[in-house]
Amino acid sequence: MDDVARTLPSHPRPALPRRAVLGVAGVLAVGSARGQGAWPRTVTDVLGRRVTIKAPPRAVLLGEGFQLLNLALVHPDPVSILVGTGGELKRVDAAMDTALRRRFPALERVPELTASVGQGFPAERALALRPDLVVLSAWQANSQEMRRAVELLEGSGVPVVYVDFFQRPARNTVPGLRLLGAALGQEERAEGITAFIEERKARIAGGVAARGGEGPRVLFAAYAGRWPCCWAPGPEGSVGEFLVALRARNVAAGVVPGGGGSIPVESVLLSGAEVFIGTGTAVQGETAGLQLGGGVSPEAARASLEVVMRAPELAALPAARARRAFGLWHAFTQSAINIVAEEAMARWVRPEIFGALDPAATLAEINGRFSAFPYEGSFWTGLG
Repeated sequence: MDDVARTLPSHPRPALPRRAVLGVAGVLAVGSARGQGAWPRTVTDVLGRRVTIKAPPRAVLLGEGFQLLNLALVHPDPVSILVGTGGELKRVDAAMDTALRRRFPALERVPELTASVGQGFPAERALALRPDLVVLSAWQANSQEMRRAVELLEGSGVPVVYVDFFQRPARNTVPGLRLLGAALGQEERAEGITAFIEERKARIAGGVAARGGEGPRVLFAAYAGRWPCCWAPGPEGSVGEFLVALRARNVAAGVVPGGGGSIPVESVLLSGAEVFIGTGTAVQGETAGLQLGGGVSPEAARASLEVVMRAPELAALPAARARRAFGLWHAFTQSAINIVAEEAMARWVRPEIFGALDPAATLAEINGRFSAFPYEGSFWTGLG
């Protein structure tokens, strides 16, 4: 199985414990009574762990390279505080990795502790980098190697926090950004982007509530055209949560586990899906699947979707005949700017409510107001 495949939540991911649910119901931010701007400070991470950070971090270690994109939303120069990172990004999204290195030349000097998605890193090597904060993704808590590493890091006085923009993005994205803001002493920047996201999410929720009724039958397929058809999110994980928010009828519900899984081709053919949404990334040297992401032209993105939809199991769907087939950059499934994907999905799935939504304008505002890294390329496409 290739590294891109390992970014899918079909791999074992730890269920978030009840105490984590209670923790993220409020603001994941400073837990002490000292007030904003005071150090030391205690934060509560997505797993419900209370972590004390003694001073503003200046040596951050990221367990995943993808987390740099999220760090760039709350810090004006995120690479300046990095001492190490995961190295999977260059393998699963080389175009984005290249764009990051072009924007942050100092990234070339940051050590990479892993080479593929799902790989843990040796605690001894991590300690040798002398981090003063380690940021991990919630799914990494499932790894025995990572649990040992966390025990050694914390035993040596290094604070470790878990964030989640992947397993339960609808619930955890805003608290996760606030957590990063509090942990890094960048509360004002974090509050800016979270208010922006919350306003747009409220617009979608209000529109669905006012209109009522069910939406169309939707087939969502990860890495369409690259993986055998079809891996789909269930109603309780990843972008499947956004389909629930839109009151769409996810054809994978009841067929795969709540977090997601593979749908048999026979079930796809019988699904009657009226809307198809696939994900993909531009992988260097490969032409299979949807070509989306940094540096991809709109023409190339659309042409790749045309090819994907020629697969017999997809061409037979009502969605194909009605030209209601669309593609999303796969990294939206683990990005804190998933509001862009949610708006695009709202337009496609419920155009009678959200035809005026403009995800391009939302992404442009994120680039202009919030992100230290500009998103430039084709991050979605459609036939209609």
